[in-house]
Amino acid sequence: MYIPDKFKYEPIKRIDTPEGRRYATPDGQKLPSVTTILDATKSEESKKALQEWRNRVGHKQAQQITTEAAGRGTRMHKWIEDYIKTGVLGTPGSNPYSIQSHKMAESIIKQGLVNCNEYWGTEVPLYFPSIYAGTTDLCGVHNGNEAIMDHKQTNKPKKREWIDDYFVQLAAYANAHNEVHGTKIRKGVIFMCDPNAVYQEFIIEGAEFDKYTDLWFKRCEQFYLKFA
Repeated sequence: MYIPDKFKYEPIKRIDTPEGRRYATPDGQKLPSVTTILDATKSEESKKALQEWRNRVGHKQAQQITTEAAGRGTRMHKWIEDYIKTGVLGTPGSNPYSIQSHKMAESIIKQGLVNCNEYWGTEVPLYFPSIYAGTTDLCGVHNGNEAIMDHKQTNKPKKREWIDDYFVQLAAYANAHNEVHGTKIRKGVIFMCDPNAVYQEFIIEGAEFDKYTDLWFKRCEQFYLKFA
């Protein structure tokens, strides 16, 4: 059930400032995005692993892989967004990438979104006053619990221990939603699919949600200490 007017989600405008890209929130502040903070506070180990991968496959090939993955993700998100709003999954064209992303979206809808009781909004702008802002894929109710939900494309299936930053991101958006809209969200769900339509689902809640909330605000502290 799509309930677009349950909360008043005000638009957040992206702007460029001397300090880099920021988001202009309804209260007049210019705040860094969740992804900006995460990128700026990545561990040296993560940076090294990414660089080693680029060196191993070659920079040209790495860029092609990254570009194709981004394209698949964008198409997949659009299929899902339209489905949430209309209840209908559209028909793909003859383009191979369109067909592939459609199958990925279909897999997420049939195995993931089937467990959603309510949709409050898709591509939802959120912010935590004075600290951060951004856009999350989906807010609503998952298996009876208020939740922040994210659709992820992946080139191949992931292990849970590889995606800590995804969980941190969910906690960031949940805390922003709670702060501005008065909710008590303590659950995050990742719906993930690869090009072969292999579906994975990851959930954080309870004590694990609290752990990632703590990690998120520590990343925020690192960011502001570094760039204040």
